[in-house]
Amino acid sequence: MKRREFSLGLVAGLGPVAFPSWAQGGPVEGVNFIRLAKPAPVAVPAGKVEVVEFFWYGCPHCNALEPALEPWIKKLPADVVFRRVPVAFGAVHEAHQRLFYTLEAMGQLGPMHPKIFAAIHTQRQRLEKEAEQVAFLKGAGMDTAKYAEVSKSFSVQTKMRQAKQLAEAYDIDGVPTIGVHGRFVTSGSLAGDNVRALAVADLLIARARKGG
Repeated sequence: MKRREFSLGLVAGLGPVAFPSWAQGGPVEGVNFIRLAKPAPVAVPAGKVEVVEFFWYGCPHCNALEPALEPWIKKLPADVVFRRVPVAFGAVHEAHQRLFYTLEAMGQLGPMHPKIFAAIHTQRQRLEKEAEQVAFLKGAGMDTAKYAEVSKSFSVQTKMRQAKQLAEAYDIDGVPTIGVHGRFVTSGSLAGDNVRALAVADLLIARARKGG
């Protein structure tokens, strides 16, 4: 989903990710992935490769990616550091971004991340307003008073600002997009579908590891 809307050509009912074949022998730079004109900052030590998924909880394409993304993450090599970065194209995105970083600060992101996708895309909850988020979190048994406090904290505000800066550095205008070590981006729209996007990301990880 881009700021201007777009179709990712997603594959329904994704199973385990398998490396697909391309007619021309492999993914093509400028077609299936893009090399950033100016490298984006990375937050990992030397010898590690950073992979970033830029997403929005309200994006149906991000939700559709999750079944393929989770097993892919679990199989990443030990030298790869994966993290999610919620984008904030507007006020609604920012509300979900705050939800993400507040739960992360509270140590509750792991169990709540899939529940948020399910609440929005299956249960049709918007979770755009603080009252909606508090009601949802209360139903999940969370300390909503603590949530309200942490959501307004300096650390959460800082994380949100850093997320915006990183999205700008990667020139993100649509989600889901996968960034690799501050050098490359790929997505379902570029690669052809989600399975191919993850396969392209595997190749980009190998290229980044070699300094390519």
